[in-house]
Amino acid sequence: MNVITESRTSKSIRNAKIALLFYLANLILQFFSRKIFLDYLGPEVLGLNTTAQNLLGFLNLAELGIGGAISYTLYKPLYQNDIKVINEIVSLQGWLYRRVAYIVVGGACVFMCFFPMIFEKAVLPLWYTYGSFIVLLVASLLSYFVNYPQVILTADQKEYKITLNVQSIKLAKIVLQIVAIRFLSNGYVYWMILELLTAIFIAIVLNRVLKKEYPWLNTSPSLGPILKKKYPTIITKTKQIFFHKVSGFVLTQTSPLIIYAYASLTLVAIYGNYMLIITGVTLLMNAFSGGITAGIGNLVAENNMQRIKEVFWELTSCRIWLASIICFGIYKLAHSFIALWVGESYVIEQEPFIVLLLITFISLTRTNDLFIYAYGLYQDIWSPITEAILNLGLAIGLGYYYGLTGILLGTAISLLIIVCCWKPYFLYKCGFKEKISEYIYRYMKCMLLVVFSFIGTLKILHMIVKDDFISSYYEWGKYGILCLSLYITVSLLFFLVFDSGMRRFVNRIKSIIR
Repeated sequence: MNVITESRTSKSIRNAKIALLFYLANLILQFFSRKIFLDYLGPEVLGLNTTAQNLLGFLNLAELGIGGAISYTLYKPLYQNDIKVINEIVSLQGWLYRRVAYIVVGGACVFMCFFPMIFEKAVLPLWYTYGSFIVLLVASLLSYFVNYPQVILTADQKEYKITLNVQSIKLAKIVLQIVAIRFLSNGYVYWMILELLTAIFIAIVLNRVLKKEYPWLNTSPSLGPILKKKYPTIITKTKQIFFHKVSGFVLTQTSPLIIYAYASLTLVAIYGNYMLIITGVTLLMNAFSGGITAGIGNLVAENNMQRIKEVFWELTSCRIWLASIICFGIYKLAHSFIALWVGESYVIEQEPFIVLLLITFISLTRTNDLFIYAYGLYQDIWSPITEAILNLGLAIGLGYYYGLTGILLGTAISLLIIVCCWKPYFLYKCGFKEKISEYIYRYMKCMLLVVFSFIGTLKILHMIVKDDFISSYYEWGKYGILCLSLYITVSLLFFLVFDSGMRRFVNRIKSIIR
């Protein structure tokens, strides 16, 4: 392994370790926070908060994927230590972001005019809605006006510096919000104040980190009109990424809005409880991926196809294995945890739960996306448009007849068609420039290994544990350790015996430990 690869690997591991630590701490606190929210403010306030975040997410589509295009463009000048080009690219980002911020403000004003109609079913005072939305809006605008240069840390594989500073502040914020809601009258008012103050503090801290890490960084957003002509690739990539951002929004943000339209804020809160679990584990997986994304970009820049393919299959096998562990754990433990955590009344029905697990597995195994982004392959704009139309259309249509199960089925079907079928074909054709047959064979083999692992572990569990009724966190913890340790053992044996990508990955980890 050469020096460049060792450096890239060590940076990826450091990013992943720091992110993993903080996301675990944040996940634990989020559970406490959500419990306090439900107990002291009720599901209506929690559902309102979730819906406000989704509406703001829609406005943030105006970001157009500028951050992704900028990050991709920064790989080469960072590798060459070209300070002038880096300053120009980040300056162009600042100029573009300011225009996005104006669009977001205008859209927010229009949205707020219709809040009395949108939230007419809510039993809460309308100022709750306006207060929540405005606080979240201010935090979003700070990212456009102040925080945008942090993209250089991500592209330079120093994302751990963002995580250390931002996540530690957010952890402190969550603790203070829990205390405020639990012990103070009008706790939700203090929740909003803390949310606002934290956003401002994070902006100040990130600015100091950037000045310390890159003292030569001097952005001039006013030069944007000139730089736009100098770097037309950024504008092209931004336009392409925009359509992918739309698809991502439809996938992650519209379900709560459709659920609210067909049902109530209470069902949004019930769905949100499970999504907190799934989002938590997804963030953990993304922490791992985020730590290596820039490394993959540098790897692709070296253009060693044999090395690229080896790393691709190492990551693919590893992500499939990790995703199967997560999904098995959710399958066996989520219902009992929800019952212990917030009560039996918040347990979701089994049919939508299974569909939600399928969505989770597909979302956690999107290794193709990492390499597609590294190659800068955003030109398939028809695919995110198709995915969004399928997702939204099927969710609304099937949701009308089958409720929550139908809404989630719409998402699952769109993912199966675009993510599982089109994306690997696109990567192999335009990135690797090879036939897709290899991918089909190796991916299907991994899926069979997952199926055999699931079936084998369930049969063994059935023989060991006759009754999995759980009445306390202690019993839940014991049962969880048994389930996960058994599945990890069975699945790891299957993957090590039958999958060369997993064997290479394990050998890589062994060499790093040594």
